Amino acid sequence: MTTPDPDGLLAEQLLRLTRRVHRIQKRHLERHDLGITPAQSRLLRTLAHYASPPRMADLAARLEVVPRAVTTLVDGLEAHGKVRRVPDPANRRVTRIELTDEGRTTLRKLRGARRSAAEEILAPLTEKERQVLGVLLDTLVEGDGGQRC
Repeated sequence: MTTPDPDGLLAEQLLRLTRRVHRIQKRHLERHDLGITPAQSRLLRTLAHYASPPRMADLAARLEVVPRAVTTLVDGLEAHGKVRRVPDPANRRVTRIELTDEGRTTLRKLRGARRSAAEEILAPLTEKERQVLGVLLDTLVEGDGGQRC
């Protein structure tokens, strides 16, 4: 007989939740007819936080992915007119990525898709449970590292 592994159960629950969130987000993106993948939507949202167009290496670091992954995402978004590559004014060897007007429009629609996906995911929770979940998620995201007693 084996003893229960509560940490293993939690890890499995987190993985299952992650997969569910991904599926629901993908379905809502498709429903809103945005023509982008969840990974592309993440890149667009990240790009919108920059005051000036970033380099691909900056995006890769912020997204915590390899630069090649960013290249693939930018290629797809550029093909659909949502971003464009622009030369760096100070160094012509550097390419920067900027949102197009179509990309900004897609971001506005994306907010609606994300909002409706979040409503679906959080529907079973009461307002109090949502607040507690928010605090717990903040702790996990910040990586408190077990500093609490």
